[in-house]
Amino acid sequence: MASPKLGFGLLLSLVLIINLRKSDCAFNPTDNYLINCGSLIDTDVDGRVFVADNGSSWTLTAPKDAVANLTNSKSVSSLTGSSLYLDARVFTESSSYSFPIKQQGRHFIRLYFFPFDNQQFKLTTAQFSVSTQDNTLLSNFKPQPDSSTAFKEFSANINHDNLILSFIPGNNSVAFVNALEVISVPNNLILDSAKNVNSQQNYQGLSNQVLETVYRLNMGGPNLSPGDDDLWRTWGTDGGFLLDPDLAKNVSYTGAISYIDGVTSPEIAPRSVYSTATELASQSSTLSARFNVTWKLNVDNGFSYLVRMHFCDIVSKALNNLYFKAYLNSLSASNYVDLSSLSANALHTAVFLDFIVEVPSGSSNLAVSIGPSDTDGVVPDGILNGLEVMKMSSSGPGAVIDPVKKKGKIGAIVGAVLGILALLILAAVVFCCIRRRKKAKKQQSKTWLPFSINGGTSQSLASRTSNITTATSGKNGNLGYRFSFVVLQEATNNFDENWVIGVGGFGKVYKGTLRDETKVAVKRGNPKSQQGLNEFHTEIELLSRLRHRHLVSLIGYCDERNEMILVYEYMEKGTLKSHLYGSDLPNLNWEQRLEICIGSARGLHYLHTGSAKAIIHRDVKSANILLDENLMAKVADFGLSKTGPELDQTHVSTAVKGSFGYLDPEYFRRQQLTEKSDVYSFGVVLLEVLCARPVIDPTLPREMVNLAEWGMKWQKRGDLGQIIDARIAGTIKPDSLRKFAETVEKCLADFGVERPTMGDVLWNLEYALQLQEAESPDSEVNSINRIVELSSQVQNMNNPGSVAEGGMVNNSLNDLSDVSMSRVFSQLIKSEGR
Repeated sequence: MASPKLGFGLLLSLVLIINLRKSDCAFNPTDNYLINCGSLIDTDVDGRVFVADNGSSWTLTAPKDAVANLTNSKSVSSLTGSSLYLDARVFTESSSYSFPIKQQGRHFIRLYFFPFDNQQFKLTTAQFSVSTQDNTLLSNFKPQPDSSTAFKEFSANINHDNLILSFIPGNNSVAFVNALEVISVPNNLILDSAKNVNSQQNYQGLSNQVLETVYRLNMGGPNLSPGDDDLWRTWGTDGGFLLDPDLAKNVSYTGAISYIDGVTSPEIAPRSVYSTATELASQSSTLSARFNVTWKLNVDNGFSYLVRMHFCDIVSKALNNLYFKAYLNSLSASNYVDLSSLSANALHTAVFLDFIVEVPSGSSNLAVSIGPSDTDGVVPDGILNGLEVMKMSSSGPGAVIDPVKKKGKIGAIVGAVLGILALLILAAVVFCCIRRRKKAKKQQSKTWLPFSINGGTSQSLASRTSNITTATSGKNGNLGYRFSFVVLQEATNNFDENWVIGVGGFGKVYKGTLRDETKVAVKRGNPKSQQGLNEFHTEIELLSRLRHRHLVSLIGYCDERNEMILVYEYMEKGTLKSHLYGSDLPNLNWEQRLEICIGSARGLHYLHTGSAKAIIHRDVKSANILLDENLMAKVADFGLSKTGPELDQTHVSTAVKGSFGYLDPEYFRRQQLTEKSDVYSFGVVLLEVLCARPVIDPTLPREMVNLAEWGMKWQKRGDLGQIIDARIAGTIKPDSLRKFAETVEKCLADFGVERPTMGDVLWNLEYALQLQEAESPDSEVNSINRIVELSSQVQNMNNPGSVAEGGMVNNSLNDLSDVSMSRVFSQLIKSEGR
């Protein structure tokens, strides 16, 4: 009888025969540069040809006599792609490859290093840096003469017509590379957002982040070579990282693996990853006897990591039987992993979850764990099919993935001490300047210079002066004002933490007071935030040319000292979200909530229709709706906004950005953005206003976690009133609630074409308010009679069904709540006003 190990080996062989085939529609990259550096001949590796380093479709820029080719005499047969390590390109001075980019977006940059020595160069002691024109990939890198450091993989979002890859030797050293790859990959390979397990908040900005692959593991299965993966990735095995192998078991599946259209694909991970898994070994049903399976990974400290967990339920015989927990460094990543819900109620279907985890300076370990659910009646189990760990760069241009290690260097210590002394002196000078400026006249409070989106009148950082200048008129006039950093320091009490009134993806928001007693909200960009320069410029450009009473006004900005600071009008009552839940603020009644929704809808309607091209907000949520002292609503935070499609187009193709719970599912699936994406998000806000609870609450039972899904289940049963905020439940008139609920349902339609425009949403909300304010059935009848009278008048002026002021004339009065015409609506006044 065959041993269990032999039987498992045969089973895995069968899995490989069935599942390791390349997809029938294998990915074909638009940009595909494979170079055998320093070689004069082409080399075939796993069916791909690494061409000779002769610069036929790229260029190499280097000083004269700064480049040399070496041939390796060492044995490299143990390395993957060993033939790529036989030659090397050596640089004695800073040199760069330039690759034309046909398709901007995310690309893999893969570098192969294997140091060897000859009479001319000693590569085993080489120290150098590698960078693109935007980011430093490796800083003072020292390749070690072993296979574990012979390969580096990065993925970066390239937004240039050319990628410039530079190799910079260190002092008295050389730089070298044995082979390199630059290949385009699907932009949705990396989503824009993920859950930060340290803060338990949503993290945004991943789509523009530079990532270095640290681990890529095929859990419970064999090594996968680049030839087994549509994106030519290598997947290692997980057994060597298990903290206690006895707590886990390997499982496999020989049937077909399915993908969710628009969500997962073979490019995310090959079927062979999803057809094997590491599962929790059989556990006692006694709670005290349960345990987790943990993988311990060695990582660099002081960095954040993107951790992608791949799942596929290949162990259950039926749906809704597999529930478990996931942890990162003992922090809860997900308290309730429900693969049936994640996979749209299908077994053997590939899904994944993304998380961000911060590894503190005092640790060099990353622990990844899965454990049984503590839900009553759930069998203790859990699986993990694949794992990817990617190190994140610092934010902004010049970001470093692999920083210089400074251990015990006297020069570094001396430099640090001098730097601290310089900072102390600078702080003293600044303090004196602030004290002196406080005595200045109020009319000298603002050091403003005109801002130009095109750079026409704006001064650069190098030429900026401190003269007091007001904005000029003309083409770029009134585009905003530049504040000096000192003025904003003074206004916010040197960015006092006690003055913080909000925290977002861009940074903290401080309450401030200018010298002329103007109250302002000062949003200061966090250097560690991933919402950077593009969002900063977008917000300035949009708010400088848009003016509406329901959009937050931009007063000015500051970009001194590499700061990114935006100054807005101060909104006394804070965010709509804070008035609904999570604070002790007074309750909003139903009429106030409707007025706030109406004001927000007016602001969004203006964005969609107020200029030649629609402006799509892309991050509509209750936290981005602010209230002034009179509870008037204004839409805020335009950093993710996008100009709408051309007249001959239906959508804008772009990376997915937004906030969990509010994100349009059609936009998420297709990466096709329209104004209807804002409508969906606003529909979630409407439901949030009605129910007064978070849009995503993982502490609730699984059917209640997502507010949009939960609310629509009740609405389709006709019982949405059962889940509304108990504080207002008895005050909403049935007709008003019905109209409001219908509006929510239309906004949350699965497909954008089925959703109303923001103009229609606005009209319906105004109608819901009128229905709420109607004092008696008689007054409502009078209002209906007015509609009939006015409708006949309009028919004499317009053809039936013609557009009139943003609405369609409805000739049928069978359902008066669907009349969508502001001229008709204007007659729905309160009885006491007639």
